Amino acid sequence: MEKFVKKIHLAYYLIYTVTILSTIGGYIVTLTRETSVDVKSPLSVTLSSIVILYIIISIPAALAIFHRSTKKWALIEDNYTKLNKYVAGATWRLLAVGFGLVLSVVVFYILRTESMIFCAAITAIALLFCKPTEAKIINDLKLDDNTEE
Repeated sequence: MEKFVKKIHLAYYLIYTVTILSTIGGYIVTLTRETSVDVKSPLSVTLSSIVILYIIISIPAALAIFHRSTKKWALIEDNYTKLNKYVAGATWRLLAVGFGLVLSVVVFYILRTESMIFCAAITAIALLFCKPTEAKIINDLKLDDNTEE
């Protein structure tokens, strides 16, 4: 069971690593630039709208689809197959939500608006709900506690 949790944790921490790298990269790129995109420009409105819509759609969709999928996976008899499907689904859920985090950080450095900081905070909190634990996997898949696969 532990190796399955570690696979999901790898994806989880890689998302945060990419976020930190994009933050550092954005800071370095904008260090020499004193201007940012005008907040009222069409580019700014479009980028902000894309990020906000992505977050509004992706977080609930990823959580709902994963929840429905776990109910189907719980019915599978083979624990190994069940756990592999769970790992794949959890990784896709993390990627869907994590992309919004990275995107909001990148767009923040382009636009320099508070709304992108809030978007990053919302997606970071959503990622906390996506972090798996062994107990959560056992509960979601209705496994017995002594599964050693």
